[in-house]
Amino acid sequence: MKAIDIITTAIGNSFRSRLRTGLTVIAILIGAFTLTITNGLGAGINNYIDSQVASIGAPDVMNVTKPVEATDAAAGPKPYEAADPSKVSSGTGRPGASVLALTDDDLDSIRAIDGITSVEPLVAVSPDYIEYGNAGKFQLSVSPLSAGVRIELASGSLFDDGTSDPQIILPTTYIDTLGFTSNEDAVRKTVTIGITNALREQTTLDATVVGVQEPTLFGASPSLNEPLTSALYDAQNVGIPTDSTNQYGSATAKFAADSTDAQMAQIKSDLVDAGYAGTTVADQIGTFQTVIDGIILVLNAFAVIALLAAGFGIINTLLMSVQERTREIGLMKAMGMSGGRIFALFSTEAVFIGFLGSAIGAGVAMLVGGVISRVLANGLLKDLAGLEILTFTPAAIGTVLLLVMGIAFVAAVLPASRAARQSPIDSLRYE
Repeated sequence: MKAIDIITTAIGNSFRSRLRTGLTVIAILIGAFTLTITNGLGAGINNYIDSQVASIGAPDVMNVTKPVEATDAAAGPKPYEAADPSKVSSGTGRPGASVLALTDDDLDSIRAIDGITSVEPLVAVSPDYIEYGNAGKFQLSVSPLSAGVRIELASGSLFDDGTSDPQIILPTTYIDTLGFTSNEDAVRKTVTIGITNALREQTTLDATVVGVQEPTLFGASPSLNEPLTSALYDAQNVGIPTDSTNQYGSATAKFAADSTDAQMAQIKSDLVDAGYAGTTVADQIGTFQTVIDGIILVLNAFAVIALLAAGFGIINTLLMSVQERTREIGLMKAMGMSGGRIFALFSTEAVFIGFLGSAIGAGVAMLVGGVISRVLANGLLKDLAGLEILTFTPAAIGTVLLLVMGIAFVAAVLPASRAARQSPIDSLRYE
């Protein structure tokens, strides 16, 4: 009997007892459905996290600061000292904590560290308002745009790196407020930004809207290009002593995108030795992703338990099939069919049942998951633009099918071995 004959015969034998096979398929279907849904949930959440991580920092960029200094509250107050201009607010919310400011000399020291390709200071600006036309003035809060940040655009384009013109990308949440009729209407319009300097004098700057961006999980702040940030920073620092203007709370250091974990660890170690601390986006978000992966792993474990239970159903189905077809097995052996081919026949039957149940389960999961994703995207999760809560990939579906078929094959070993070992004489005499 050729391989193709074994496959076709096994498929035909699977439907001899439709009710028994159907119940086994349903048990496998439930496990495959659950496993596919949980995998889709994990992929959807992780894809969204990855896209949001890209909106706050690139994977080949780290934030570099000087270590935070903190006073020991239990030791009592320290003697008064004049304000140190090299210290700036840490923003940590920890009482008595401050961070040493980075200077141009510090930036040079960081650039000299092996593995770091470029360093740029991260400056903070605090505009007062943004205005367009006669819609009025509205509060404006911006975050510095780190190198390599990916912006999800709803309209327009990204910044033109070759221009010195001030440019801004507005979130979709600003469009109606500022008086634009649509996202497209805002593109190429000029907005006015007001900012107050150290002398309490307010000045204004004009900027061109080049794009409109989708809000992210981390907020909806406008993005500024480097010329606009520099102009606002200079306007904000009017009246500040010269020795305080070239001080920065942190800097962004870029390294090779293909750096290995060992190389990254060495860069961080060299930074520590030089008196700095480096943190990548992966360091900040990694714990959160680990928790998500742990939850998905637990859910997958429940699905695998259901599949193992279905495996016992396959064992029961094949054992009954072997008993019912004892004389048939004896006849096949009497005609010269080897025990190995009989084993292959019954194990192929089990694998087919596993494939049938997993394929139907995965297909139903994709249909149900697609409906759930659309309902949630238009309802409960409508404020999380770009989130597809259930994402199904061919690789994940293929993995589920192979896993279930593997479990089915293992479950078939006992009944298929029993069939292969049967004596042809005893089998033909079986009543």
